[in-house]
Amino acid sequence: MIEYRTLRIALLGAGSVGSQVAGLLLRHGEELATRVGARLELAGIAVRNLDSPRDVELPAELFTTDARELILGADIVIELMGGLEPAREYIALALSSGADVVTGNKALLAHHGPELFDLAEQVGAQLYYEAAVGGAIPIIRPLRDSLAGDRVDRILGIVNGTTNFVLDRMDTGGDDFDDALATATALGYAEADPSGDIDGYDAAQKAAILASLAFHTVVPLSAVYREGIASVTAADVESARKAGYVVKLLAICERVIDAETGVEGVSARVHPALVSRQHPLAAVRGANNAVFVEAQAAGSLMFYGAGAGGIETASAVLGDVVSAARRHVVGGPGVAESTSADLPVFDIGKVTTRYRVTLEVLDRPGVLAHIAGIFSDHGVSVEAVEQSASDGEGGGTATLVIGTHTATEADLSATAAALAAADAVVAVQSVLRIEGE
Repeated sequence: MIEYRTLRIALLGAGSVGSQVAGLLLRHGEELATRVGARLELAGIAVRNLDSPRDVELPAELFTTDARELILGADIVIELMGGLEPAREYIALALSSGADVVTGNKALLAHHGPELFDLAEQVGAQLYYEAAVGGAIPIIRPLRDSLAGDRVDRILGIVNGTTNFVLDRMDTGGDDFDDALATATALGYAEADPSGDIDGYDAAQKAAILASLAFHTVVPLSAVYREGIASVTAADVESARKAGYVVKLLAICERVIDAETGVEGVSARVHPALVSRQHPLAAVRGANNAVFVEAQAAGSLMFYGAGAGGIETASAVLGDVVSAARRHVVGGPGVAESTSADLPVFDIGKVTTRYRVTLEVLDRPGVLAHIAGIFSDHGVSVEAVEQSASDGEGGGTATLVIGTHTATEADLSATAAALAAADAVVAVQSVLRIEGE
């Protein structure tokens, strides 16, 4: 019988993911030892309340409220508490003590990632975070390792299951936003307070992580442009369907060339977008996630699967635990994060894409020419116009749906402002970007 050395694992948090991780470690300890070359001992589980109910039945003797003592005796620390504090403090303590850390805390990495990665590098430890983006979907390791020798140009990600479920219900079931959200809440896909998902905060945190990793440049959360989906109407979704598009909340990270200076930078943004029904992302249904990567040598790659869920996310966590354990067995310092490219981070104004603008206008002669003139005055070229009688109660109005050629966000934003101020325009009903072309 092989005698394995023992690596002590400290688990911080026993919620839906943490309890699943603990259960898997206890059930599959012997099998994991053969993969790692060391025995993985769950030394303890730090929680705030010893009496809270758990998704998995676990030995009571493993639980403690003294996280600091548990951390200081561990070789690998798994942080699944969530939030910024005390998670940041505990991860810093673990790294400083020489332990490797596995976390799924996207908010913490989006806010404090650079300082924690620097600390890990200083002490020769490693910070793993596969579970922070996309749940069970393996995307962090491919970007960090498999594509490290390639040049990633763009990432399009459906990285929030709640918003994808809501938009999918609106597309396939004809629901309006409120009904789709109510269904998502009833099925457990949306929290009681869904604002973190619906308003795009969750996706923005993940975009900051993906952009920093893909472009080897620190992209702070504050630099990520964010729009949620609460303004998307059933009419928007129906109009998109007729035009051959589906509406998705996308996290978009891409290289951008400043048209004025020729300088290359990067941009990260989250907003509803129109995706052609021929694009692979259009087929991502329900609460699933997908990340579409465009690289110069590798071409187009898509990673698809469950973006959340206790057991699914636990799979990603345990993958990182095995990697950390193997590093301990082999020895040597951890691999530092690569952020040395230090590209400028541009705001959304420098982004170039196509748009589909829906207007309610007065139904009278000359209006269409006037509207076209506003687009032209701001450097935005009109590609197509669809006109129909308005469904509004006021009468005497029409709906215009205007598709544009490629334009900068700054020019389109100025156009939208001018349209809103025009006497002939009753309302700018929606402005949706067309992505993935």
